[in-house]
Amino acid sequence: MKQNSKLSKIGQSLKANRKKIIVVCTMVALLIGTGCLNYFLNVKTSGNNNDDVVQEQEQSFFETYRTDRESTRNQEIAYLDEIIASASSTETAILDAESQKLNITSSMETELVLEGLIKAKGFEDCIVTMSTENVNIVVMDEDLTLEEAAQILNIVETETTFTAPDVVIIPYV
Repeated sequence: MKQNSKLSKIGQSLKANRKKIIVVCTMVALLIGTGCLNYFLNVKTSGNNNDDVVQEQEQSFFETYRTDRESTRNQEIAYLDEIIASASSTETAILDAESQKLNITSSMETELVLEGLIKAKGFEDCIVTMSTENVNIVVMDEDLTLEEAAQILNIVETETTFTAPDVVIIPYV
C-alpha cells in the first residue's frame, strides 16, 4: 500500500512538474525566438551602413576622449579646490594648488585653440593634449601627409613654446 501511495504521489508530482517544465520550455523557446529575430533585424538594417558605422566609431572615439578628459579635469580641479578651501591646508599647499589649477586652465585654453586651428586647416577632427614636456595630437586622417604634419607642427610652434621634438602627431585610422 505504501508503495502504491508513493507511486501515486510521484505520478502527481510528475504531472505538476510536467506543467512547469512545459511552461519553462515554452518561455525559453520564446526567448530564443526573440533573440534570433532581433539579430536578423539588426543585421538586415545595419548591413548596408558599414561606412556609417565606421564614421560613428571614429566620432565616438573623439567624443569619448573629450568627455573623459573633461571629467578627469573637473575632478582634478575639484580636488585642488578642496585643498584651497581646507582650513588644514598649509599656505604652501594652497599656493601649489592654485598654481596647478592655473596650469590646468591654461592648458585647457591652449588645447582648445590648437584643436580649432587644426580643424580650420581642413581636418575633420582632432584631439590635443599637453603636458609640461610635450604635445600629443590625434588627427582623424588615415593618410596624413608630411605637408599636413608640417602644417600642424607650424600651428603648435606658433601658438606654444613647444618645438618639433616635443610634438607627437598621431593619425587616427
